[in-house]
Amino acid sequence: MITGKTNVVGVIGDPVEHSMSPLMHNAAFKYLNLDYIYVPFKVGSNELKSAIDGAKALNIKGLNVTIPHKTEVIKYLDSLDKSAELIGAVNTVKFNDNHTTGHNTDGIGAVKAIEEISSVKNKKIIILGAGGASRAVSFQILIDGAKELVIANRTPENALELQNDLTEKLNADVKCVDLEEGLQNELLDADILINTTPIGMYPNVNQEPLLKAGMMHENLIVNDLVYNPLKTGLLKEAEKAGAKTISGIKMLIYQGMESFRIWSGVNPPLEVFWDALDK
Repeated sequence: MITGKTNVVGVIGDPVEHSMSPLMHNAAFKYLNLDYIYVPFKVGSNELKSAIDGAKALNIKGLNVTIPHKTEVIKYLDSLDKSAELIGAVNTVKFNDNHTTGHNTDGIGAVKAIEEISSVKNKKIIILGAGGASRAVSFQILIDGAKELVIANRTPENALELQNDLTEKLNADVKCVDLEEGLQNELLDADILINTTPIGMYPNVNQEPLLKAGMMHENLIVNDLVYNPLKTGLLKEAEKAGAKTISGIKMLIYQGMESFRIWSGVNPPLEVFWDALDK
């Protein structure tokens, strides 16, 4: 039952109707008997400052932040944790005694999903795409000790901008390649491939994947951050090559679990998040 003591958290974005986060978080709050509720709030671009001010006034305990606010919201926060500051984007806000702190759990979620199979430390990792998700994952895997990072993107300027930011802030080994011959050469000895592009995402499930089975090898780990459908065209091609595959649903779960911990101080059970989405 919701009372005056119930702690309110939620997600802000536009759109938010499709979000699966309320399912995961509310299932975990119920399972752990925590007096919290998770609510989706549709917030337009011109309403962001008002939304953060309103959340403070209403004593909301935390918010997830999704498209299109992950960068813009930084203007209205009091402080950032290390990951959010490096990445330049926020997906989780904690409110504490009228102080707002921005966090980024996207990269943490992606790494935890991969680490079900293998550590990222000392590995050669290729990332497809150079947008917001790519930034979060790139910074996190380098923080966690990846040996080499290769960014493959359709627009070279965006990849170079990300490369420069990574090398400047982390002094890391990062290179950019095209999506054709350069990518094929780098895949020969790559350990992990991560797709951060929306290619193959619902409703474009029949969209041609960037890579075919013949470009991949059986010792490769392939992680597609797209989670709808669970098995994308890229993952199907990876399976043909004998590679190990990871669905984007794992990143969704792990980044959500980290947000849950930031707000409540409790580590939620993985099984509860998974079962909520499975149903």
